[in-house]
Amino acid sequence: MHKKKLHISPAWVFRTEDGELFEPVLFRLLKGVRDSGKLTAAAEGANISYRHAWNLLNRGADFFGVPLVLMRKGHGTQLSPLGEKLLWSEQRVKARLGPQIDSMASELNMQLQQLLAGAHPVLRLHASHGYAVALLPDFSDWVELDLQYTNPANAISALTRGESDLASFHFPASPQLADQVMAIYKRQLDLKNLRVIRFVTREQGLIIRSDSRDSIAGLQDLTKPDVRFINRDRHSGTRILFNLLLEDQGIVIDDINGADQEEFTHTAVAAYIAAGMADAGFGVEASARQFGLDFINLATEHYLLICHEDKLKQGNMRQLLDLMRAPEFLGEIDKLPGYAPDRCGEICTFAQLLASDR
Repeated sequence: MHKKKLHISPAWVFRTEDGELFEPVLFRLLKGVRDSGKLTAAAEGANISYRHAWNLLNRGADFFGVPLVLMRKGHGTQLSPLGEKLLWSEQRVKARLGPQIDSMASELNMQLQQLLAGAHPVLRLHASHGYAVALLPDFSDWVELDLQYTNPANAISALTRGESDLASFHFPASPQLADQVMAIYKRQLDLKNLRVIRFVTREQGLIIRSDSRDSIAGLQDLTKPDVRFINRDRHSGTRILFNLLLEDQGIVIDDINGADQEEFTHTAVAAYIAAGMADAGFGVEASARQFGLDFINLATEHYLLICHEDKLKQGNMRQLLDLMRAPEFLGEIDKLPGYAPDRCGEICTFAQLLASDR
């Protein structure tokens, strides 16, 4: 079978009023300066010459009227405030648009494979964005997957309508919180005919910068007037969990500064905080570590896949289960901070999984 895959990546293009373009490599150069503190190392990392790097930075300084980097003898090179702002803006764009672009790439690759190899079964998965589920398409030699990111309610609806073969679902390992989450989705979940494919556990909690350690130690600190918060979108499973945790501690969400500001992925929340636009957010540990942020663990979740029982007989579903149990795949999960295999690939019912946590 042909395995031609396309990858889509967003890229900023700066254009002056005179039509002059700034190359996207500028952002790789800025990131290299921030990470290494040396322009020579940054240029090498961006795969451009030192002279080209200087030219890009000078053109940027001429365009904006202020430098993008600051050089001091004996202190190396560091980003200027503008350079920091540009770099974090680019990181936030990637974090916010990444899942949508990945979904588009998955759909395009499915169509490409159908054209090159002829019509053949493809597993359709609608899932909440997460770091572990994002690994599955990387193993296309095991199973061909069309992964579309969406919120839990939409994923379950697509499964019910027959528009997908699998949906993701996640709920806390805490029995009390699990019962509350299940109650929210009880009208959508056909518990009699649905089967659970166990996947991973992941840690959810507060994402903060290191300079916020002294002022933020838990949920109650989010109500401090000087603490700025960035929330997840109201339809996400993570937002539902966050609201339940607030309710458990008697915290009114309107008392949290910035709770009306929303981002659509864990990565986007972490990028927002890392850019200095907020002091705290709520999400998975892996997103915090990705941006060098601190993390306060508040809940462990089961992240699992669900399907109708008759789908388990499909050949490509068995291929997926084999992948989920494979040492190569489990090894990749182990690399994700805050993630752990959760009897990966084992089939059970919701009742059996919920009972195992009690």
